[in-house]
Amino acid sequence: MLTIRENDFHRIDLNLLTVLLVLRREGSVSRAAEKLHLGQPAVSNALARLRIMFSDPLFVRTAKGMEPTPRAEALIAELGPLMAQMQNVLFQPASFTPSEATHVFRLGMSDWVERWLMPELYAHITRTAPGITLQITASDPFRDAELVARGEIDLAISVGDSTPATLQREKIVSHNFCTLWHPQQLSLPAPLTVEDYVAHDHLLVSYRGAIWSAIDDALAASGKARSIRYVTPHFSSLPPLLARTPALATVPAGLADDWIAHYGLCCSPVPVATPEIALSLLWHKRFDNDMALRWLREELRSVMTDRT
Repeated sequence: MLTIRENDFHRIDLNLLTVLLVLRREGSVSRAAEKLHLGQPAVSNALARLRIMFSDPLFVRTAKGMEPTPRAEALIAELGPLMAQMQNVLFQPASFTPSEATHVFRLGMSDWVERWLMPELYAHITRTAPGITLQITASDPFRDAELVARGEIDLAISVGDSTPATLQREKIVSHNFCTLWHPQQLSLPAPLTVEDYVAHDHLLVSYRGAIWSAIDDALAASGKARSIRYVTPHFSSLPPLLARTPALATVPAGLADDWIAHYGLCCSPVPVATPEIALSLLWHKRFDNDMALRWLREELRSVMTDRT
């Protein structure tokens, strides 16, 4: 841990060190005053204070101008690089060069978001920022905000809507739901009717083990109900189950193309009203101006928008 003695700095006006360096460079009180946009009396007063601070004349008048003493030369040799570094730290805009970066980003998301988003995003990043590492943490709407707030992940691709005051949420895209089944298990027309929908067993993804969702509320409002026979927190387990059982699964529509192509499933709009799935970026406000995370957010916005 960096340790400083605060009381030492109480005795020092750091602006005086700038006067010291400019006097050495210009060799003249009048020219130093001009460069510093100060009057000559102000620079002379600063020099007097420097002499007291360091118990040394620091500069003496000669035919060639103000010449530094050995003490001044030693101070300038040490302070010059430090002042230049401080100037860069304080006034050089932060930068992030993707092609040269070796940053590790910790992202939180559910398994369906990872399946939908990450193949495209990771392929893009390996081309534009090959030194970047993406570390994925399994998350869900009930844990996103907590993981970001505790600093366990840098950013969540979140389907939740809870946003504590310390966090920032930016909605990027929305998904609808769709219903999938395997044609060798169920011979059904698309689009499904409500009667077909409630006539067969259902597989449900629930992060908290609930066996009821907004879809069941919509069905109940019209006096109908579906039979949920399997509940899991993992979307990835559904295609193999559908291939072996006569059941329906209602999932985010972003998964449909991939599951149809790889597992031969059939797809239909859900025959009852369903809420949209809003996908957001969620991060801590203290990283609003972090150049690396700003770059990643822009990459995510671009890929997520292109995927819809």
